[in-house]
Amino acid sequence: MIGIIDYDIGNLANVHNAIAALGYQSIISPDKDVLKNCDALILPGVGAFEDGIAALKNRELIAFLDDWVKKDNFLLGICLGMQLLFDKSYENGVWSGLGYLPGDIMRFETELKVPHMGWNSLIKNRDDRIIDDIQEGEYVYFVHSYYAVEKNATDVVFYTEYGIRFPAVVRRGNVIGMQFHPEKSAATGKKLLKNYLEMTI
Repeated sequence: MIGIIDYDIGNLANVHNAIAALGYQSIISPDKDVLKNCDALILPGVGAFEDGIAALKNRELIAFLDDWVKKDNFLLGICLGMQLLFDKSYENGVWSGLGYLPGDIMRFETELKVPHMGWNSLIKNRDDRIIDDIQEGEYVYFVHSYYAVEKNATDVVFYTEYGIRFPAVVRRGNVIGMQFHPEKSAATGKKLLKNYLEMTI
């Protein structure tokens, strides 16, 4: 069973439906007692970093996630959920993140249109189980105005480019992040979600 963390941020049903289409079970819940019995967790999210962290605090989920990660359980952050995995964000102020991945979240400074919205190709940085059967150059769907500036290049599995090169898929041990929306990324997104499910169940 995959736990999809409900903290009132984002369309959780899309992730739930994508997992069901792959033949796996998931449950959407804000309840720590439900989530702790899952095989792995997904932290989706859209919107502002400040709101995401505040929602996790209000649900008293931060200490739970800290403990979950320390026990080497798998956690996948999607879009805003990936950004929350990092140390700090500079979106409308300065906000501390969960700190599972070293790096900061910064706004795009580019002549291109912001938010970055659309399909971009993946650029491979290193091999990893999470990208099995995914080829460099495959396209995934992004919607965001901020991006991660990683401190360790070895945490990055795939980059993409939108004016600058930035992390698209990151992994440090049991913590994985995808800046794009795999549930909206057609066959490539399905393969990535399937890899995560197969790794964790």
